[in-house]
Amino acid sequence: MPVVGADLSQRLVSDELWESVAPLLPSFAARLQGGGTAPCDERAVFTAVVYVLTSGCAWRHLPPAEYGSWKGVYTRLRNWVIDGTWERVFTALLAQADAEDDVDWIVAVDSTIVRVHQHAAGTLQKGASVAEPGHHAIGRSRGGLSTKIHLAADGRCRPLCFVLTPGQANDAPAFEHVMAALVVPRPVGRPRTRPRAVLADRAYSSRAIRTHLRRRGIKAVIPQPADQIANRKRKGSQGGRPPTFDCEAYKRRNTVERCINRLKNWRGLTTRYEKTATVFQAGLHIAGIFIWSGR
Repeated sequence: MPVVGADLSQRLVSDELWESVAPLLPSFAARLQGGGTAPCDERAVFTAVVYVLTSGCAWRHLPPAEYGSWKGVYTRLRNWVIDGTWERVFTALLAQADAEDDVDWIVAVDSTIVRVHQHAAGTLQKGASVAEPGHHAIGRSRGGLSTKIHLAADGRCRPLCFVLTPGQANDAPAFEHVMAALVVPRPVGRPRTRPRAVLADRAYSSRAIRTHLRRRGIKAVIPQPADQIANRKRKGSQGGRPPTFDCEAYKRRNTVERCINRLKNWRGLTTRYEKTATVFQAGLHIAGIFIWSGR
């Protein structure tokens, strides 16, 4: 595989970012002992993956003069998905930020829908390895085939976790899965799994979600929709007290919307071209790596 030019490599993957990512990639020595390729290819592969995600081009259109065989790049990407490399790098950066007290634990939760390109819609409807869901997180909604990205973002518009569902899925049922995916390791003791508060829009206003947060000691900042308010008032005293709602804290819910906007600057994530949910989610983790690295 050709070595990526210095100018192109620096433009896509800076030296600072590579120095933070490289130690977390699979062991160079282990790969060489197993008959793998030379360790100098690691940065070329990573740069090639970033090129595809930022440009949204097809894998077959990856420039061979700069990146070599697209099959070799995609195979390495897939292998790193299988061994959990991308999620491990993303989680390590979260843990480092938390150790430096750089994570704002006022968390906002929301979702966004991305259209599924026709090249990704031909996946066989059966699960693959690496915990690939049988539906591949592809569903048919009003606008056609789509995937829904559920995520939590900290108070500085940076992603904390991702959950994929078919596009027609509602937000509320995925909420507990998002909270379960929010795990940030710590050098000593248990991982951090509980934010100080969770901000969400009216789609997440349900008794089950409020109970879930209350049992875990997490403040819920979720407004009630008009129909729930009217139903409670119609019941009179039997309707119970209205849930507490912090209007000032709710003003920060736009952090998750701004995080989604940052993710959608990557053309390969604005539209889903990947057939498998695991590879598409790896793209989200890579974008998250850049966001947390401040690149």
